Amino acid sequence: MKPFTNFESRMMPLAINNVDTDQIIPARFLKTTSKQGLDKQLFHDWRYDPQGNPNPDFILNQPRAQGAQVLLAGDNFGCGSSREHAPWALTQFGFRAVISTSFADIFQQNSLKNSLLPIVVPPDVHAELFRAVAADPHVMVKIDLPNQTLSTPSGRTVEFPVDSFSKHCLVEGVDELGYILHHESDIAAYEARRIGSIDTLHRNPSL
Repeated sequence: MKPFTNFESRMMPLAINNVDTDQIIPARFLKTTSKQGLDKQLFHDWRYDPQGNPNPDFILNQPRAQGAQVLLAGDNFGCGSSREHAPWALTQFGFRAVISTSFADIFQQNSLKNSLLPIVVPPDVHAELFRAVAADPHVMVKIDLPNQTLSTPSGRTVEFPVDSFSKHCLVEGVDELGYILHHESDIAAYEARRIGSIDTLHRNPSL
């Protein structure tokens, strides 16, 4: 994982509530354990017609989607079944953050473990962002993870929640296993002390 750095980006608006993980990436594309190519299956049944042709009206098929790193989603994004492929597909497309008023818990945790930042904002900020991008598709937001702030196109600074462990892993660019490996020497020292204590008890049962 790469360290998560502060960035500024345009937003891609998807004003649909209760988008579930089967809409993000349909179940028939879950056979792979590789992230490669999943960007092509992102929102597949909305992006393509039954013949496989791109739907020009869908936001991700429009030229403005190229290079955008923020998805501005509707309420309750990522509900439904658990599948790590959902954040994989979003990050493979190029998204680094998703903004919503709420996320399904499992999707939120899967995202944080895969360098996709789920940003929860109040309803008034959410509505403000949709109005801003409707008025000008090129407006930008700034995301500062260490300070947990989102700067809106109007210049408003909004704090968003993220647990300290997830933030540490994102900023450092490590997953849970990487975090453990960073403490390998401490773990080895603890194990050595523990084994030493056990040996002492075996030699001196009265202790």
